[in-house]
Amino acid sequence: MKKTFLKLFSASIIIFLCACGGNKTEEQAAIASDTAGIEPDDFVYQTEQFADIKILRYKVPGFDELTGEQKELVYYLSEAALAGRDIEWDQNYKHNLCIRRTLENIFSTFKGDRNTEDYKNFVVYVKQVWFANGIHHHYSNQKFEPAFSKEYFKELVKNSDQKGFPLKKDENVDKLISKLTPIIFDPAVDAKKVNLDPNADLVKTSAVNFYEGVTQKEVEEFYGAMKSQDEKRPVSFGLNSKVVKEKGKIAEKIWKVGGLYSAAIEKIVFWLEKASKVAENDAQKAALDKLIEYYKTGDLKAFDDYSILWLHDTGSVVDVVNGFVEVYDDPMGKKGSYESVVSIKDFEASKRISTIGKSAQWFEDNSPLMEEHKKKNVTGISAKVINVVSESGDASPSTAIGINLPNADWIRAEHGSKSVQLGNIVYAYQMASKGAPLIQEFAFSKEELERSEKFDSYADVLHTDMHEVIGHASGKINDGVGNPDETLKNYASTLEEARADLVALYYLMDEKLIKLGVMKSLEIGKAGYDDYIRNGMMIQLTRLKLGDQLEEAHMRNRQLVASWVYEKGKTENVVEKKQRDGKTFFVVNDYLKLRTLFGELLKEIQRIKSEGDYNAGKNLVENYGVKVDKDLHKEVLDRYTKLNIPPYKGFINPQLKAVKNEYDKIIDVEIEYPMSFSEEMLYYAREHSFLPTYNE
Repeated sequence: MKKTFLKLFSASIIIFLCACGGNKTEEQAAIASDTAGIEPDDFVYQTEQFADIKILRYKVPGFDELTGEQKELVYYLSEAALAGRDIEWDQNYKHNLCIRRTLENIFSTFKGDRNTEDYKNFVVYVKQVWFANGIHHHYSNQKFEPAFSKEYFKELVKNSDQKGFPLKKDENVDKLISKLTPIIFDPAVDAKKVNLDPNADLVKTSAVNFYEGVTQKEVEEFYGAMKSQDEKRPVSFGLNSKVVKEKGKIAEKIWKVGGLYSAAIEKIVFWLEKASKVAENDAQKAALDKLIEYYKTGDLKAFDDYSILWLHDTGSVVDVVNGFVEVYDDPMGKKGSYESVVSIKDFEASKRISTIGKSAQWFEDNSPLMEEHKKKNVTGISAKVINVVSESGDASPSTAIGINLPNADWIRAEHGSKSVQLGNIVYAYQMASKGAPLIQEFAFSKEELERSEKFDSYADVLHTDMHEVIGHASGKINDGVGNPDETLKNYASTLEEARADLVALYYLMDEKLIKLGVMKSLEIGKAGYDDYIRNGMMIQLTRLKLGDQLEEAHMRNRQLVASWVYEKGKTENVVEKKQRDGKTFFVVNDYLKLRTLFGELLKEIQRIKSEGDYNAGKNLVENYGVKVDKDLHKEVLDRYTKLNIPPYKGFINPQLKAVKNEYDKIIDVEIEYPMSFSEEMLYYAREHSFLPTYNE
């Protein structure tokens, strides 16, 4: 996708809040945007907090208004989503399923004292692993460090149900302990899920399970030899496979029915076939049937055909993203992580984002891009706000707040794209963050603080809209350049997210938004600029350990943009570094000049993408988006620690229960909102685990 995160799916650690909330119309939201008020709500949004994480819940407005067949469709799509959950775990790291099932058995059956500090630390570790879909942090990619000892781990295993452990035929629990102990406790073993250090072999030094026994050079040569029959419509080679070396030869293991992950994919297909039978219309049925064909054959051409059918289905109330989608977790930018998002359309809230989408050509024509890099005919952008019903894989528990698909540039150029904002997710973030003191700590002046409290939420939601709708859809690739993910390699995701952010930032201070009726005044734009600079220069550093550099694409993107405009605007003091009471602040002095700088950087990044200029992209990211000022980082961590606000948030999903008659036919679907993160994770393990522990 191109996702907007809190990942941020995304996108700022200052949460993208929705000023509309509840059931307000977008017209009411625009009127309310000068107060950004939050309606009273007795729903419990936050359930617990551990390590650096808050666990939230979200409601699904509109679910009860669905027809019986629409509810049945949502149920089948949600079951299909959960059927692939194990795939994401295995993709993240080849030992994850074994570790997860070991930890879950201990969590469920341990007979020892559960009140000790060691056991409490074990529980935190289990929850961290659940949240990250593996033993590496979902954002930093660093392996978790357990706060209990190897000796205690052995005690945990020995005092739990021995039959519940994932043992091979020739294994006993002692062998299991010996195998897992270095994997879990040795910091040198598979230390980083995704390594983007340009001086390292990205394949060999990344623990992610997309490659086995091959080097970066071998992977590059393997895919470099592949040529699409139609160069103008290139196939996304490598999107749905693992690359391995067998008997000295490099080969792909395709994720499909009868291939790798077949047991889970067969279940996905089973539920998608049921969904197809109750599709809302012919367009939706055609898309689902093509997705089923793709899963059965592994044919990437079928995936392109599905993507086109899916984006042209704009009339359905129920929608789904399902497949191997995002390539953020592949250091080579090729392999798609499994994810699924099942949703229903919020018709009223879609008016604002749709208004922006309808003016996409105007935004393209008036952008600061070089003329040869502008699209002459921005095609088929559909935009809406959705309410999520369920998420799985890479989309859960940590979720994006904005989605733009398909990812293939040629499809976007010829057929357009579908952009959505996850309305109920945004609203849940807002409700869970009422009264948060973060802005008070990092805003320099009373004026900046008041503007932030008044306008930040609406500025962020507008930024998200434009990032997804006109940001990712803008610009074109020069003939003969090829796929940007291949030409820009490990820098492609960072540069693409920066490009989309810059489109949104450039227009956030444009009178056009006022004329369109989606923004009341440029004060909202100023609040958005303040927010972006604060976050990019300081606040997002709270997500890093002291001494670490930036690795995650969205974080690199935000620092790249903020630090570049700060440096380029120094002579005119556009953004000023100030001190007050021994604290550092970054203050915007000239918003219009800052807008000009955003436009200049946008122009250059689009040139890099359009021309496939790898070296320029590398220099931009490495010089501005990676290195962290250690003194500033320490100061930010010290200030942030005092606030006791975890930097990451994720969700417990609602659960759907099918009500059947005596003939085993679904007559209704009920929705429940669980309160316990642990219970949901164990429920998923019981009901939605379809892969064998070992895929070796």
